[in-house]
Amino acid sequence: MARTNTGLAYPDRFYAAASYAGFGGSPNSANKDVASKFSNEVALILYALYQQATVGPCNAPKPSPWSPVEQGKWKRSASSFAASGSVSIYLLKNNIDDNNVNSLRSERDLDAFYHLYSWQQLGNMVSAEAMRLFVKILEEEDPGWYSRTSNSVESVRDVQMNHNSNGEPIIENGNSFAETKTISAENGSLMEAQDKDIVLEGLGPVVVYDQWVSPPIKGQRPKARYEHGAAVVQDKMYIYGGNHNGRYLSDLNVLDLRSWTWSKVEASIESKSEESPSPVNIAPCAGHSLIPWENKLLSIAGHTKDPSETIQIKAFDLQTGTWSILKTYGKAPVSRGGQSVTLVGSTLVIFGGQDAKRTLLNDLHILDLETMTWDDFDAVGVPPSPRSDHAAAVHAERYLLIFGGGSHATCFNDLHVLDLQAMEWSRPTQQGEIPSPRAGHAGVTVGENWFIVGGGDNKSGASETVVLNMSTLVWSVVTSVEGRVPLASEGLSLVVGSISGEDILVSFGGYNGRYNNEVNVLKPSHKSSLQSKIMEAPVPDSVSAVQNATNATRDLESDFEVGQEGKIREIVMDNTDSEHMKSKGEETSELTIATLKAEKEELESSLNKEKLQSLQLKEELTQAETRNTDLYKELQSIRGQLAAEQSRCFKLEVDVAELRQKLQTMETLQKELELLQRQKAASEQASLNAKQRQGSGGVWGWLAGSPPQNADDA
Repeated sequence: MARTNTGLAYPDRFYAAASYAGFGGSPNSANKDVASKFSNEVALILYALYQQATVGPCNAPKPSPWSPVEQGKWKRSASSFAASGSVSIYLLKNNIDDNNVNSLRSERDLDAFYHLYSWQQLGNMVSAEAMRLFVKILEEEDPGWYSRTSNSVESVRDVQMNHNSNGEPIIENGNSFAETKTISAENGSLMEAQDKDIVLEGLGPVVVYDQWVSPPIKGQRPKARYEHGAAVVQDKMYIYGGNHNGRYLSDLNVLDLRSWTWSKVEASIESKSEESPSPVNIAPCAGHSLIPWENKLLSIAGHTKDPSETIQIKAFDLQTGTWSILKTYGKAPVSRGGQSVTLVGSTLVIFGGQDAKRTLLNDLHILDLETMTWDDFDAVGVPPSPRSDHAAAVHAERYLLIFGGGSHATCFNDLHVLDLQAMEWSRPTQQGEIPSPRAGHAGVTVGENWFIVGGGDNKSGASETVVLNMSTLVWSVVTSVEGRVPLASEGLSLVVGSISGEDILVSFGGYNGRYNNEVNVLKPSHKSSLQSKIMEAPVPDSVSAVQNATNATRDLESDFEVGQEGKIREIVMDNTDSEHMKSKGEETSELTIATLKAEKEELESSLNKEKLQSLQLKEELTQAETRNTDLYKELQSIRGQLAAEQSRCFKLEVDVAELRQKLQTMETLQKELELLQRQKAASEQASLNAKQRQGSGGVWGWLAGSPPQNADDA
């Protein structure tokens, strides 16, 4: 695998660190120098990282003195760790089979085993990551190493990987550069950029079109991030905020597109705002939009740790270097992130996003930058579904295009158009190579072409760079990248710059499993414009408004224009001979007429099919309405029965209540009856007892010689 010497993390610092650590010259002497400065474990991992950064993944053969048995152990050990993933090199010795080590015949064999084994564990780690880890470990072991090295760091050296790289890159004092540029892939493969030399601004024009290349960056790179804001002002790309490891950022960095040099902007904050004497709080944010306006950079919306209730407009004055919060009027939208913000004349058009409660939005708001007044609109038609992390662009200062984005469950690849004059949504038919669903992508316009880069669907990153001709709504693929590279990331930024008077696309950052801070450049050709000018069928009704309102982009050779009747004619430039132009025009007209007739017949056939399908759909709709009516009647009948049953149940409940009341009354009467019966029984018993006493008294009196008294005597 060949590895480029630009676009990598710490290239100059890495080679200085490698030289300081003792790498250079023969491998044996390098190993001894490193081992004399560091412990065995550190020396092993430095060796492995150096080999990974300069040579690539380990494909070296095992030490030659090994027997076939020992070679088999090496293969089994290597395949085992390839399957289980890389392990810590510090624990390397604990993972080696003692029998395998003991079988080595000399200390030299053992040393070779350890070095090859340590290198093997890094797998397909990319060169940039190996460089970064090498420098990091050296700084942990020897924090003052850099101050003890020479002040003049040697320029990035040409390194040949896998002994098959034919390129001979040369960098001398940063003033010349010529080599085949490549973009590293996560799986170790590379993508070449058409095998052409690439020379950047100050060194000559970029001569490779429609391919991503990595410029020779100088200066301290910003922290890796995604969901940041980016804008270009006077050949300088400003990067503000973003997200790194879940933390919101607030730094402002600038890349000079002429010298490709990074620098950090030391910004200050206004002590007070216009409406409040209290200090202004410029909170770190991500998912915001950065828009250049007059002599300021406007940061609109975005997620923050402590979100405000409504969208805030932060402004950075490029002349004074100060941040402030602008006062707005009217009803401001709810705060959000992942929205799209499009500058149309002197107004900002804001659509969608996700609020602090993770609610997806599809509302539309407009901010007049002249009066700083908010206004919201209820456009007619069917708007896009609620979404965030979509892309938006304006065409002909009238049509707002919305593409892609995501919800909590899925990603989209639909295209919606809003007529800003009629305030009407439409969903036109897309043509060409329609992109796959994605969210977190970035887009910029160059003329009538809308370039879309990056994004993903929560499973993988989008590797294609696509372009939409906004007049014909035809998609085409510009180029593709391979592997997990920053260009296939979510949350990257994309801006338009200029080199030698020609437009270039500049991407930065993104997240594809790791956070990136790499810069890549693409110089678009006219190919995408020409492809979209292939003679198309008459314009569909859904997009006729867009096409009739714009003119086709003029090429150096010819131009095509869409008329009111949907016919296309060729316009030849005035730099040819009039007679030749006439004959060429006649031939072209005949060919065009024949093509249009064939297309007309095809369209008429398609129209008849559509009419037939429309009639079938109408019949199905009528049947469905009939079934719906019957079901409604049945529902009403069931509702009537249910009401009758409810009334009957109510009556039964009343009867039950009355019976319960009667039952309680009967229970009371029963208790009273039982009481009376007991009283009656007691009374009868008392009467009987009295009679018995009277009878007993007469017998005893007779026995005693006292005759009983008669009632009359008494």
